[in-house]
Amino acid sequence: MATTSIMGASFSADEKRILFTSNATGIFNAYTLPVEGGTPEPLTQSTVESTFSVSFFPHDDRVLFMRDCGGDENYHLFLLDRDGTERDLTPGEKLKAQFMGWRPDGSAFFVSSNERDSRFFDLYRYDAQTYDRIVLYKNEEGFDLGVISRDERWIALNRNNTTSDSDIYLFDTTAQQIKHLTPHTGSVSFRAETFDPASRKLLFLTNEGSEFKRLGAYDLLTGEVRDHESADWDVITAYFSRDGRFRVTGINQDGSIVIRVVEVLQSKEGEKGEWSENPVKLPALPEGEIRGVVFSWNSTRMAFYLNGDRSPDNLYVLDFKSGEPGQVRQLTRSLSSDIDPSDLVEAQVVRFRSFDGTVIPSIYFKPHGASASNKAPAIVYVHGGPGGQTMRGYNAQIQYLVNHGYAVLGINNRGSSGYGKTFFTAANRRHGREPLWDCVEARIYLASLGYIDHERIGIMGASYGGYMTLAALAFRPEVFKVGVDIFGVSNWLRTLESIPPYWESVRKAIYDEIGDPVKDIDFLVATSPLFHAREIRKPLMVIQGVNDPRVIKAESDSIVEAVRRHDVPVEYIVFPDEGHSFTKKKNQIEANRRILEFLDKYLK
Repeated sequence: MATTSIMGASFSADEKRILFTSNATGIFNAYTLPVEGGTPEPLTQSTVESTFSVSFFPHDDRVLFMRDCGGDENYHLFLLDRDGTERDLTPGEKLKAQFMGWRPDGSAFFVSSNERDSRFFDLYRYDAQTYDRIVLYKNEEGFDLGVISRDERWIALNRNNTTSDSDIYLFDTTAQQIKHLTPHTGSVSFRAETFDPASRKLLFLTNEGSEFKRLGAYDLLTGEVRDHESADWDVITAYFSRDGRFRVTGINQDGSIVIRVVEVLQSKEGEKGEWSENPVKLPALPEGEIRGVVFSWNSTRMAFYLNGDRSPDNLYVLDFKSGEPGQVRQLTRSLSSDIDPSDLVEAQVVRFRSFDGTVIPSIYFKPHGASASNKAPAIVYVHGGPGGQTMRGYNAQIQYLVNHGYAVLGINNRGSSGYGKTFFTAANRRHGREPLWDCVEARIYLASLGYIDHERIGIMGASYGGYMTLAALAFRPEVFKVGVDIFGVSNWLRTLESIPPYWESVRKAIYDEIGDPVKDIDFLVATSPLFHAREIRKPLMVIQGVNDPRVIKAESDSIVEAVRRHDVPVEYIVFPDEGHSFTKKKNQIEANRRILEFLDKYLK
């Protein structure tokens, strides 16, 4: 847990420093680091609230950063001026703001905020010198704000009809009109990703006519639609560098992130918005995955993170010379010097067949020393979501448990992202049933391995994974020996009725997937562990943040009280300064220490 977590990257105006976020002091703050390497310099020094860097200003050393209050997720956008003073650019009570990008010339930036109506986010443009603002789009129809074209004529709007069916709309700021771009039948996913540098095309993701998402291009003047890029897996993101010289694509390939970078070459038809792309060959790097690619203002440098199963995120910078990648430099070393990487383990992608023949992909971590003569206890580890995904990469919690002798299977039960739309939708209206039965089959799979002790298998997870833990103990009490629930749902009725107001745009989609708290009350009662707590007979640990806006504290209070009523061992840990995740290292350390003690006592 001494490992440093870092994230984000933004180049300074002179392209000599990088802004990023680090929790080196135990709490997240904004730092800068020379691109030639050196010692990180803290820009913010908060000891109470986690602070996340956003961006350098394009022409000077001012900085934007985000901060909430105790994990309540009501983030505000702050200015850090050149004299070190901080200013809240989005003041107000109970509002949530988000940075939405820069005008290409750096004279203004865009911010979304739900201050006018707590349910919906409006789009504002802030002057980069005076911080005066105007409303670019007043969101009265409940769209999710998308990308903004560089000429500011177009604003892409996304609408989630269900979790597997969505549409793209286009707002014309000149005509003040909205156009529906993606009329379709059946469940098809559409999402706007980026406008091209000439503001002639909108690149978007869709799985229309296929299992996986690909990148399409919509011509804003003619309405013509073409496929632009695809893979054998989901394309998950696409964006251009600020000057339009490069384009980045991210692909979710069997639990790993694959990054493609291309150089954009304007064709003779450039005035019509046409261009060609040449793949950029990136230099050989240590084992791991490239993530979080960011270009400097003039695309002379590229910052990115490299992440491996045994190596947490490290920041790198790549120089470009004459259009070709040149020198690459590693700027950080996030793994604690007290940890020998050889003591950690590489993940394996494994698959097993569930009760109905469905193949369940999983990410598996086998502890060193496990053998037929030295059988290991095991944990089925369930991701959040519901539609999340356990992926390869460094996970301090998993490595901590594996280092103490536990095998960990990160299950991607039906309903998980990344394996096609049929697999993703297979859990709709079935939570607490088929997805749970996949977890039961995961236990059977683990028990079949000759070096796993079949009598010592537990289940744990956070958020939706916490719900699955409680569901497993309540609905299949004979299967797992222990459960660890980290801010998990115990009562779907209460959770669905108490979702944050700014989730209004996805409320219908959530109800469609999980259930309507009015129309589907019988089903939700049947699949909520709280109403079946008398069936929980195995030791349970529950962890909760007081300020959690997604799964409120009452969810954990209720299940703990109900299970204790039947004399079942329950350990309950509450963090007063956290929300729906751990953003403070002291709490991360305490939670994981207590989890290990609990597992050692009741499972090992």
